[in-house]
Amino acid sequence: MKNKITKILFIFISIKIFLTTVNFSYSQNADNLFEKIDLFSEVLEKIEDEYVEEIDQSEVMDAAINGVLQSLDPYSSYMNPEIFKESMTETSGEFGGLGIEVSMESGVVKIITPIDDTPASRAGVKAGDYIVRINNEQVQGKTLFEAVNLMRGPVGSSIEITIRRKGLKKAKIFKITREVIEIKSVDAELIDKEIGYLRLRSFNQNSDNQLKKEISKLKNNKKLIGYILDLRNNPGGLLSQAVKISDFFLNDGEIVSTKGRRSRENRKFFAKNGDEINGKPLIVLINTGSASASEIVAGALKDQKRAILLGETTYGKGSVQSIIPLKNNGAIRLTISKYYLPSGKSISEVGVTPDIEIEEQENDFLINTSTDNQLSYAVKLLNG
Repeated sequence: MKNKITKILFIFISIKIFLTTVNFSYSQNADNLFEKIDLFSEVLEKIEDEYVEEIDQSEVMDAAINGVLQSLDPYSSYMNPEIFKESMTETSGEFGGLGIEVSMESGVVKIITPIDDTPASRAGVKAGDYIVRINNEQVQGKTLFEAVNLMRGPVGSSIEITIRRKGLKKAKIFKITREVIEIKSVDAELIDKEIGYLRLRSFNQNSDNQLKKEISKLKNNKKLIGYILDLRNNPGGLLSQAVKISDFFLNDGEIVSTKGRRSRENRKFFAKNGDEINGKPLIVLINTGSASASEIVAGALKDQKRAILLGETTYGKGSVQSIIPLKNNGAIRLTISKYYLPSGKSISEVGVTPDIEIEEQENDFLINTSTDNQLSYAVKLLNG
């Protein structure tokens, strides 16, 4: 540990000497930086001399790096080489686990959404739940990726998670069996032989093609009076897919813009002529589990007055992360810009509000109008 601390201190001293030799125009900022470098050095020395247990040098520094990134926002984080390699293997759309999208908030894991028809959703886990324990381990103090690793395990093995839910005094414990998670992007069905129901579960590379194919099938029905696009519990995905799918229902107008510190991150995306559903009425279902790309689609269709939004305010994940590789074969996930709706409003931390607010009841998203109050209301609207 001594050698590691000495090396870190040498690096900090070198930085300090370098800064003092440069024409540093912001002297007060430089002084503050020097003070923080000295403070960090002191903390490292105290850990070395006083901490109750021997600690892993590498883990301490990884935690320090991650702490810097997590202080920026819940979505920026550090991935060591092992975790980065694992994350790259999960892009195929099939992986083992519980079926939840998560982020870190106030030191605990917050569930963005349980993915439909996965172990977590079937067990009753909800968007907005906080995971406070995984098996017998406290989540507080762990990084997001450490918590995610605890939830991973062999297919068929079980895990116990303890969650806190707003409105409930007692914690809830769920025992869940891990499965291979296969995400099918699109489901479609006719409701009452005259309403096209489109359930979009995620924004993967082929989601637009799948959705277009299902719309083409539904359009063959001459009695069709309108469509329902269900984005509930859709955690998002690719920005390009959000733009393409929004464009399916628009003839023109802005879809979304991104704004960041660098000019290259400032972009606007517009719809092209051609409405795939020929101007028929459209209702979009949203809830607190609708995030990221889902919010872009819902917000664009609302702002362009193309659809009625029904349900609950969305999650509020309105930022763009870039994966930036590092020399050690790890990477950082860093927020580089934010999404803005055509109205100019930011999605970040706010979400998209529905035109008609209907609180979600316990339902299973199995296209059942007798148990799904939001879907039932949407059907009544289209039927006049």
